[in-house]
Amino acid sequence: MYLTYLDESGSPGDLNTPFFVLAGVSVFERQTHWLERELDAIAEPFEQRAGAYLELHAAPMFSGKDGWGQFSAAERAQTAADVVRVLTNIRPKLNVFAAVVEQSQMLRTADILPYCYEVVASKFDDYLALKFQRENNPQRGLFVLDQKRATEEKDMQALHRTFKQVGHANGKLRNFAEVPMFADSKSTRLIQLADSVAYWIFRHYARLDDRGWPQILPFMAPLGNGRTGLHQVLDPATPARLAAAPPPRYPFPPAQPKPVQPAAAPAQPAAQPAARIAPGALVLP
Repeated sequence: MYLTYLDESGSPGDLNTPFFVLAGVSVFERQTHWLERELDAIAEPFEQRAGAYLELHAAPMFSGKDGWGQFSAAERAQTAADVVRVLTNIRPKLNVFAAVVEQSQMLRTADILPYCYEVVASKFDDYLALKFQRENNPQRGLFVLDQKRATEEKDMQALHRTFKQVGHANGKLRNFAEVPMFADSKSTRLIQLADSVAYWIFRHYARLDDRGWPQILPFMAPLGNGRTGLHQVLDPATPARLAAAPPPRYPFPPAQPKPVQPAAAPAQPAAQPAARIAPGALVLP
């Protein structure tokens, strides 16, 4: 099974965020453990100094909020860069799906989130279908989203059920195992990774900030016939504006070498677990 962790950047209807991005990172089920370990290793030195759990959300790291203000701008920039570079450290290759909407190009604000969800779900479904066609690999998929608002959760699950059972503009979703699942971002680093991906995609379009974009673009899912996991709805003048963007004034710092792991201590005999079942109880497995 492939799990796609989704998050968003920007806010539909907010004039201060002219773009809205829904983006996700698709991970094979056996990769989640190793990806979590990579992200935990990035956060651990800062958590030890802070004495508290720190989420790897890109905007707070960038601005120094939510516990990150006690660290220097250079440290925060290094951490933000290391989180995005996790995409390059995992094999097999991770895949990114993203919908980017310039809000002025949508007729109704209420359509922005459903539209983005529809195109990302459709592209993920197409990716799974292509794996079956090319590799005879019948994988199923699942969306995992940040549990932000109970109303949004209910609406998104109903929307997905409609796409699966009735259809959407491009057909039906045929390769999903279930309706979307929602989790607190504190409980999984993978939603935090999706947050960083969405944030740096948003910065590319809305702020002409290309620090994270070159790291993310090569991982857009290949869908055949030149199609990728990226969907864009833009003002006709926007591509030229993006192409003329100057290089970043403060580029990401280079990757740091990983610390050498100390030799493992000799294994100690495992302690016997405490008994949980009363003596003489009848257990019928």
